[in-house]
Amino acid sequence: MRAAGILAVCSLLAMSCGGSAHKGGGRQFVVAFSQCNNAEPYRAAQNALMQKRFAAAGDVRLVISDAQQDNSKQIAQVETFIRERPDLLIVAPNERAALTAVMGEAMDAKIPVICLERDILQPYYTTYVHSDNVGIGRMAAEFIKSYLVKKYHQPKGNVVEMRGLLGVEGEISRHNGAQEVFKQYPEIKIVADPVADWLQARAKDRMTEVLRANSVIDVVYGHNDPMAVGAYLAARELGREKEMIFVGVDGLGGPAGGIKKVMDGILAATFVYPLCVNQAVDVALKMLRDPGFHPQKQYVVAPRPVTPENAAQLYQQLTVE
Repeated sequence: MRAAGILAVCSLLAMSCGGSAHKGGGRQFVVAFSQCNNAEPYRAAQNALMQKRFAAAGDVRLVISDAQQDNSKQIAQVETFIRERPDLLIVAPNERAALTAVMGEAMDAKIPVICLERDILQPYYTTYVHSDNVGIGRMAAEFIKSYLVKKYHQPKGNVVEMRGLLGVEGEISRHNGAQEVFKQYPEIKIVADPVADWLQARAKDRMTEVLRANSVIDVVYGHNDPMAVGAYLAARELGREKEMIFVGVDGLGGPAGGIKKVMDGILAATFVYPLCVNQAVDVALKMLRDPGFHPQKQYVVAPRPVTPENAAQLYQQLTVE
């Protein structure tokens, strides 16, 4: 993935005017992808699948830039893409407010734009491919409620909510979806809601602080799997990991993904947050190849729960996505 980020800077200069090139007598389309942060496992998996799918298409050259979770850097990279005029721009916004205006500039420049997985404040995109983060929050909270009922014979207990980067659609919606359920059960208490910006190491530090301040914790709800795992590692260091369960979101396949963490007993559950790449690439290829194709304004990809009962099966199905 590092190579892809370096390639982005160099490849921009090689784009032909108008964003397309000719290869073997046929047209080769240029697709620019502005990724918010290659360092997150979910983002790295998105990049890898997108590279694989566009390479298989045969008529697309993909250029990836890495914003490194920096709004100003992502804005500058998108501005460079706009000047270079690719045939299609895909953006996974780092933060919704910060990227709104520059994506509007891309639309004004008549560049087709796919907003991938995170939204912006205004619909400045041709189409938006995403999953249902509110639904994921509800599913996670229902799982937690059921666990607490089994533990205490009623819906009560202490929950730590490890939050992602504040202001991002995923963080907002995963929180709001969970709150829709928790507010029905006043004895389920959120005893801490530290912000760890989607990062495992930061979650480990924040959870260490929470553990020192709270003697009773029943559940950690991480807005993504790396944060849930970071919380687990902090609890294990203090010998408290068996006092609570850890619930995440992302459900990536592969040996380092959240599904394997469920199989290994580190996470009690996770929820497959689809990469949305297969759907985005399918739509992108239609947009590039068929001038008469008009995509829907939104495409929603359904999430799925991962528990010890179905983790092994899903692991086989979702080793790529």
